[in-house]
Amino acid sequence: MVLRAGTKAPDFTLNKSPDETLSLSELRGRPAILAFYPADWSPVCGDELALFNEVLPEFQRYDAQLVGISVDGVWCHKAYAKARNLEFPLLSDFEPKGEVSRKYDAYRAKDGFSERALFVLDGDGVIRWSYLSPVTQNPGAEGILAALEELSQPARAEAAS
Repeated sequence: MVLRAGTKAPDFTLNKSPDETLSLSELRGRPAILAFYPADWSPVCGDELALFNEVLPEFQRYDAQLVGISVDGVWCHKAYAKARNLEFPLLSDFEPKGEVSRKYDAYRAKDGFSERALFVLDGDGVIRWSYLSPVTQNPGAEGILAALEELSQPARAEAAS
């Protein structure tokens, strides 16, 4: 089981390019979507990330930031993101291998890669929704969108009063 809603998301700093990192703390202040996935270039991951790229404008309507995380290296991510025209960062959980995936209980030690796990965090870095999908199945974006909608509800209620 991956970390559940209500849990403070473990902080991390991962490479998003050969010379640039991204820390979870940099995503604070607005919703964040962490999409852990097994590997670049695999068919299901390709479908999942292509779908997320396609619905990125919907995520952005909720002011949410999306990052993909896998154990692949930064050079692999760079080539993959370019080939797939991805418009969101892919973070490398490469060395120590799977360290961040392990913190989120989203690492398959026997296989040596990340689970297919999704997390929606609020602006304070608290997990508000999580989902573990079979590695052979694209989880789609409906759960993420529903979680973002739910996160936006209190703000809408306060704005209406």
